Amino acid sequence: MSPATTTIDDLPDALLTHVLSLLSDTRSRNSASLVNHKWSAIERHTRTHLTLRGNIRDLLYLPTCFSSTTHLDLSFLSPWGLFLTSNHDPSSFFLLSHRFRLAFPSVISLTLYSRSPSTLSLLSPLFSSIRHVKLIRWHQRPNNTPHGSDFFPLFHNCGLVNSIDLSCFYFWTEDLMPALQAYPSIGINLVALNLLNFSLPEGFKTHDILEITAACPNLRDFRAGCNFNPRYIGYVGDDALLAIPSNCRDLRVLHLADISPGDREFDDQGFSSEDAGFSLNCLNRFFSGLKLIEELVLDVGQNVRGSWVCLETLASKCPNLRSLELGCFHGVCKAIESHLDGIALCQGLELLTIKNSADLTDFGLIAIGRGCSKLAKFEVQGCRKITMRGLRTMVCLLKRTLVEVRVSGCKYLDAPASLKAVEPIRHQIRILHIDCVWDGEKPQYEEEEVAVLGVDDINEMEGKYDSENEEEISRAKKRSRISLDSERWFMMNGNMIEGSSTCNGHFMKTWERLEFLALWIGVGELLTPLPNAGLEDCPNLREIHIKVEGDCRERPKPSGGAFGISSLGRYPMLSKMKLDCGDTIGYALTAPSGHMDLSLWERWFLNGVRSLMLNELDYWPPQDREVNQRSLSLPAAGLLAQCDTLRKLFIHGTTHEHFMMFLLNIPNLRDVQLRGDYYPAPENDMSTEMRVDSCCRFEYRLNERQIPD
Repeated sequence: MSPATTTIDDLPDALLTHVLSLLSDTRSRNSASLVNHKWSAIERHTRTHLTLRGNIRDLLYLPTCFSSTTHLDLSFLSPWGLFLTSNHDPSSFFLLSHRFRLAFPSVISLTLYSRSPSTLSLLSPLFSSIRHVKLIRWHQRPNNTPHGSDFFPLFHNCGLVNSIDLSCFYFWTEDLMPALQAYPSIGINLVALNLLNFSLPEGFKTHDILEITAACPNLRDFRAGCNFNPRYIGYVGDDALLAIPSNCRDLRVLHLADISPGDREFDDQGFSSEDAGFSLNCLNRFFSGLKLIEELVLDVGQNVRGSWVCLETLASKCPNLRSLELGCFHGVCKAIESHLDGIALCQGLELLTIKNSADLTDFGLIAIGRGCSKLAKFEVQGCRKITMRGLRTMVCLLKRTLVEVRVSGCKYLDAPASLKAVEPIRHQIRILHIDCVWDGEKPQYEEEEVAVLGVDDINEMEGKYDSENEEEISRAKKRSRISLDSERWFMMNGNMIEGSSTCNGHFMKTWERLEFLALWIGVGELLTPLPNAGLEDCPNLREIHIKVEGDCRERPKPSGGAFGISSLGRYPMLSKMKLDCGDTIGYALTAPSGHMDLSLWERWFLNGVRSLMLNELDYWPPQDREVNQRSLSLPAAGLLAQCDTLRKLFIHGTTHEHFMMFLLNIPNLRDVQLRGDYYPAPENDMSTEMRVDSCCRFEYRLNERQIPD
């Protein structure tokens, strides 16, 4: 007889249950459930987060094995955005309600696409014990409905709710307060309220902020899209800012961002056309009241000049601050000699974002690097005076902690310069965003400006700064100047730095821990120069986001045959991509002579995508704003159908049914959805494109196939 063997099935049920409960990846959990009946039962019993992707017509067949689910997401039901009650007659409501009660008795967090108040009227009684709710709606608000109609059913039936997320829910700013006034206990219970929605027709104004914060005094997390523009009546000014810490004394997280109508305009120096409508004295008092704040976003959109004094108050009064984002704050750091001031005194910061700071210089970056020595994430956007040398020096100063860097919209930081700036931490950086500008404007360095520094030189310079000896600082800078040509000479002579490799005698710099890459690129530009700009070897890059933006109508026909997406095939682990062409504008149906319509632009963008080994793809087609059309074209459908490795495909737009049938040729495709998650979402019942019956027919064909795994 063969000796007895011990397997994992011999573990006690309690221990095996604990092991399976630690699995977070969805595919890993699904694989574990296929081992045997025992594992399947335990996996189903321990799953706490569940997203339903079935068809609305099949809700009566909900599985009842996920009784421990606490976080339920119903926003992915198909056809996406359809009224939840549209396929059910009144006699079936009772059966549906009973099925939901049996299937999900433990839900405390619910995410739901609520196209009309009737959806919440149906579902809210079933989940009376929920604590967190996130509502989603990109379709237009139903006409002739009273203010607050979307929230009355929720507040009436879910008295325990303490967290509401409306960041993806299109509503009017006048809708919330009537519901809070009708149910004051809800406002008192709320500890988290997210109103930061960029699809709102206008931001919240002073009277809105005063009323909301007064009705919700126990908020710890408050996010709101505001109107800071002083040209508008009721703009957010001194009264609103001072009311927030006065009414909500327990705030830990506060996000205030300007979403007023119109694009922001900045002059050549980087200043906006208007100054903010609040005083620096008000800002000092505002910061002084946020004693418990841990995460703060203040993206004003208007000039806040001389802000360094206020930021010193923030540093002294808010010792728990760990994350800070500032927009249109000028003078954040004076950086005079070796003295630290302004934002550089926020020494506990771990995440810092600076947007549109017109007078931020290289010396300011260095001061921030010296003062904020715990930074793990740094983002800079729209700062026109910083250069590669200053950013590289800052990166060297933060070489022990920095793992995420995002650079966008900076005049002197094109793609090659940005990559050179973060090169000293390429062996540890995990998340990177750059602009794909290949030949940007070059700064004119003066003799006294900071130079490119090596790691050892930075250590020496740090010591000199600590001694506050200006003469020694100057000598340290001169000794630390290293030209790029001499650096290459040392590399070619065998003094290779850690994390590098060679290919056919050519020196390649390896970004060994880079897992996520985000790119912005203008329409008509090529992606192919990316590897040569410095990202040749990324062995662990798994996910990439590409944002294409611009007006196709102003561009000539592209000279090349493809955008260059096939050049990403050099990254062996790349499996997930988001290609966002949603802000690419063009002609949907007809184009004048000499111009391309969007179908030909889509062919150009997607040509070569079949060469990538992608498992997941999110694709936003270009749009014609004149007719609100964002639709997958015939060439795009044909090219996507050639991606043999795809398992999940989300198309953020509409398309014709016979175009979708091309996708059935993808052998491993399991999850496909059309999502109109942009405002205003298309009204499917009036469209000549993807209808409800078309979605059902496609899903039936997709689900009846035999998929290998």
